[in-house]
Amino acid sequence: MTEPFKHMLVYLDGSEDSVTAAMAAIALAKRLDASLTAMYVVNTRALQDLVKARIFLDIEEQEYRRDIEGDAQRYLNHVERMGKQKGVPVVPIKKSGTVHTEVRSYLQDNHIDLLVLGGISDIHSRRDELLSETDRMMRTAPCPVLVVKDNDTVWDMFESLPDMN
Repeated sequence: MTEPFKHMLVYLDGSEDSVTAAMAAIALAKRLDASLTAMYVVNTRALQDLVKARIFLDIEEQEYRRDIEGDAQRYLNHVERMGKQKGVPVVPIKKSGTVHTEVRSYLQDNHIDLLVLGGISDIHSRRDELLSETDRMMRTAPCPVLVVKDNDTVWDMFESLPDMN
């Protein structure tokens, strides 16, 4: 019998929950002998909306975007190091655009079997729900989605894997 999940993608957004999701994805990839990609999408649509609403000037948008791109690279490097520590190669991917659209395209184009997401933030209004990129990714993903919630259990599972260093 072949394993159901051979190509996994974990989405990083700079939150602690997304790093926890990466830990779970690394543990799962190790146990299933699956490939793992970590993706961070710089949300240029949200930045453009801030400029249109005159919350940011163009120059502020460019500076903020550089900061976010630096953060994206740091998170991708961190997850890549965590994978290496546990003997799981992690392919880092940084994209720019509308988050759920970029993720969905990557899932389809690369035949990903499983999307791994961090916990979903509380939704307090219909507007929050409409703006939630995580919710959109869950609803539009062409593959199964694993939402990682229990940080302590995931930490224990990750730590139980032997270090490769």
